[in-house]
Amino acid sequence: MTSGEIHFYAPGLKRYRTSEYAGQDPGRFVSVSVTGTACALQCDHCQSRVLEGMIPTNGKGLFELAGELAARGTRGLLVSGGCDRRGRVPLLRHVPDLKRIRCELGLTIRVHPGLPDEETAAALGEVDLDGAMLDVIGAAETIREVYHLEAGVEEYEAVLARLARHGVPLVPHIILGLHYGRLLGEWRALEMIARHRPKFLVLVILMPLYGTAMAGVTPPSAEEIGRFFDLARAALPDTPIMLGCARPIGPSKAEIDRRAVDAGLNGIAYPAEGIVAYAESRGLTPQFHDACCGVNW
Repeated sequence: MTSGEIHFYAPGLKRYRTSEYAGQDPGRFVSVSVTGTACALQCDHCQSRVLEGMIPTNGKGLFELAGELAARGTRGLLVSGGCDRRGRVPLLRHVPDLKRIRCELGLTIRVHPGLPDEETAAALGEVDLDGAMLDVIGAAETIREVYHLEAGVEEYEAVLARLARHGVPLVPHIILGLHYGRLLGEWRALEMIARHRPKFLVLVILMPLYGTAMAGVTPPSAEEIGRFFDLARAALPDTPIMLGCARPIGPSKAEIDRRAVDAGLNGIAYPAEGIVAYAESRGLTPQFHDACCGVNW
């Protein structure tokens, strides 16, 4: 990414339009769930709600579905799904289709692998992925109480090392306020990520979702979030850092987005109204992408 630029992203998870950006093609980059809305973990902040916005395979092979999407103009996929009780998204059986999608259709592919085992990580390393997106958690309490997962913090660093060893580009995510609105293990997660040379770092903020156990939780303040943005920028001075899709709506969203610009983050997904102009006022040149954070056709 070029110094002096800031990148704005609008993937097809939702329709997006502001007075500053009206060019989104929501079919250009789409999200697919290989498990439909099924997830064994039922994490307190999500409870499968995020999966509801993804395209289910509905019994089709992944390659067949990707072919239909490509015929309609899709250029990139996020292949995701719910986790099993060990925190793994069942991607291994789909690797042959992923290889065909990449080689025969030429689509850009990102995956949500969860906590992949050695066999899955090795297979993903043969796909030529654009990146593996995984939430990195730095507090044992959060893993246990929010994710309902029997795993230690060390497993997240082991997964980062496992994927990197097999040549899978790392696109780790940190969810600020994941522990019921508190910042708890985010600093440790940042330290782990910094040891593994990520392609990008994506920062997102707890977004209380209706119908989940965290529907009434108050996310961290813009001040706390801004301080973490500064810490992340200092910890990874040469790594592109993005503000991802998930963050609170309403007036706080614009304040958070301004903090991201001020901290020197490289990109913002679904920027709030006025943020493009704000970035330009800070001497930055905006670039727009109908894709997931960091994807550049």
